Amino acid sequence: MPPLKVLFLSSDTGGGHRASAESLARQFELLYPGTTYDLHDVMTKDGVPPYNKLVESYKHLSAHPSQWKFVYKISNSHAFEFFFDVSQKALCEKAMRKSIMEYNPDVVVSVHPMMTNVPVLCCHKISEITGRHLPIFTVVTDLGSAHCLWFCNGVDKMFIASDQIRDLAKARGKVPDEKLVQIGLPIRHSFAEQADLLGDRMSQEGIQYQQTLRGELGLPVVDKKTVLVMGGGEGVGSLSNIVNVLYVEFVQRGIDALILVVCGRNEKLKEDLEIRNWDAVVKDYLEAKERGVRSIKDFALSSCVSASGTSSFSGKMVPHHGVGCMDGSVTQQIKKILSSSSLNKLSKENAMGNPELLTSDNDSNIVYH
Repeated sequence: MPPLKVLFLSSDTGGGHRASAESLARQFELLYPGTTYDLHDVMTKDGVPPYNKLVESYKHLSAHPSQWKFVYKISNSHAFEFFFDVSQKALCEKAMRKSIMEYNPDVVVSVHPMMTNVPVLCCHKISEITGRHLPIFTVVTDLGSAHCLWFCNGVDKMFIASDQIRDLAKARGKVPDEKLVQIGLPIRHSFAEQADLLGDRMSQEGIQYQQTLRGELGLPVVDKKTVLVMGGGEGVGSLSNIVNVLYVEFVQRGIDALILVVCGRNEKLKEDLEIRNWDAVVKDYLEAKERGVRSIKDFALSSCVSASGTSSFSGKMVPHHGVGCMDGSVTQQIKKILSSSSLNKLSKENAMGNPELLTSDNDSNIVYH
């Protein structure tokens, strides 16, 4: 097949959009040898205020969850969608079309919700001007919920990951079934390579291969159950509190597991976790329990860090080692995780295998990256 010139529309608002684009680009290179590609942020280059400050705004909002929630709720509405569509097409379409034409792509792929409606119009006009159809595709990089701006139905195809996104696409964007391709989220090609090398992960060979890889990655232990905790490229999402709750839960249940925390660009979180007093984290829970907190799930709900760096348990202010504050949606997710059968299974396996129990002074069980 002949090589292609692919233009990805994306922005560095977190790591997921760029990672998806680069994963897709690798597949284009494999399927169409000689293919070239570029990542282009048309909103930053050709947008108007405040949208041309998208990256800076994202960094600010990701550090201020309450503001993020407010902006998301306001913008994820029919009223905002209409305003954004009309204003951006009137103010930005010509500049964005010029940028796309300068690149002269064979195909355009959007992996960002704010780069769908105007680029679709741009590609349609370019097709009319050149007499050559310029296809544009959307790859929705959300798994279970997605902003309404994703679902511009003028694209050639829209690639989605789940039934929930399909329902949203049809309800919010009136995207017809023939344009929807449910295929999952893009992943790096190296994951597929490792899956082939791994084979049956439960076989002796598969288990040995996993342990070898963990050794190559420099993990302190290679033969423990491992929990991976992530908060996106910016390391957000009440990650600090989630790690605290998981750690206390593991200590309480006697689960000997390795917790891997991917902090992304959040250097403050990484540094905080490296010096965190895990004995004090467990002590906070035990003291909170004495004050009437019935379970670790309620501990998660009651743990909310104020601006002064303290936490409130049953109305009393005590020192706390977390960063950020969990809103209702996050704490409900924690309750769901801690109620899952997987933790019970871990507990039973540890009891049957009689391993060395995880204790609060065993800090080697937490790795930060």
